[in-house]
Amino acid sequence: MESKQKKIKLIIQIPCFNEEHTLPHTFEALPRKISGVDEIKVLVIDDCSTDATVNVAKELGVDYILENKKNMGLARSFRKGVDACLQHGADIIVNTDGDNQYDGRDIEKLIFPVLNKQADIAIGDRETAKIPHFSVLKKVLQRWGSFVVRQLSGVDVPDAVSGFRAISREAAIRLNIVSSYTYTTEMIIQAGIKHMVVSSVPVRTNPKTRPSRLFSHPFKFVQRQATIMLRMYAMYKPLHFFFYIGSVFTIIGLVPVIRFMSFYFAGAGEGHIQSLVLGGVFLLMGLVTYLVALVADLQNFNRQLIEMTLEKVRRMELKGDGENDPNKDRF
Repeated sequence: MESKQKKIKLIIQIPCFNEEHTLPHTFEALPRKISGVDEIKVLVIDDCSTDATVNVAKELGVDYILENKKNMGLARSFRKGVDACLQHGADIIVNTDGDNQYDGRDIEKLIFPVLNKQADIAIGDRETAKIPHFSVLKKVLQRWGSFVVRQLSGVDVPDAVSGFRAISREAAIRLNIVSSYTYTTEMIIQAGIKHMVVSSVPVRTNPKTRPSRLFSHPFKFVQRQATIMLRMYAMYKPLHFFFYIGSVFTIIGLVPVIRFMSFYFAGAGEGHIQSLVLGGVFLLMGLVTYLVALVADLQNFNRQLIEMTLEKVRRMELKGDGENDPNKDRF
């Protein structure tokens, strides 16, 4: 007996904070029909807005609305939205911004790699070098930031901080966003570690509607992103992270020790005992760091087991949505 042809459900989630003026434009540009998709729904995550964002969303006829009782930040709102999309049976989740930065008409193009099972995650490439309202400094920082993310994750994405992205159901279940500031770089690093396929899709952007609320200055944004990337790298590749630090201490320690030894064998070592002491301190720091690397690597395996458990629990919770149905070929 042939199984019924599965229906594909797309949910477009829009994290919002005081977006009463821009949300209508964002909503208006969203597609109502996409070839290969049977159902399209819209989810708004309101991050405790102080304006009429929720009322505007209701007037627009948004299908699902989540209201945070207090401001939780972009990353937590994103994670909450993804969980809600999974509970509502989404096969593909698209995230876009409520400030109408991204052109909603490109959603059909964005989901194409995921819909055709060519990728687990598709990220919209804004081609920032061509955006007129981006300053030269912002373009340079974006280019270098994306380069660093590529080196850390092994994922070739030209626009690492783009929030316009499509995620398959399977990828959404496996991802665990823990940052409270932003999810963009963490998702890519996790995707690389977990061997997910990530594709980049050129997308259009709209004129700037307001200043960014995520950061007040580009350098502040870089500082926060650098902290997140450093934390993620230490979390997922602790052996490499602490090995590099330990190697730096060891190399620094070897220099004064070798200096002392050269003077010692030349018969003039008595006046250079401070080099031996200094070198010994750095060598000891290097040894301790190597030991920390081993302990952190063991904890990394424990974290992987915890993530596997969380993934199984999530699948059990989603069982009612057909997650464990053998005839339901989820993405």
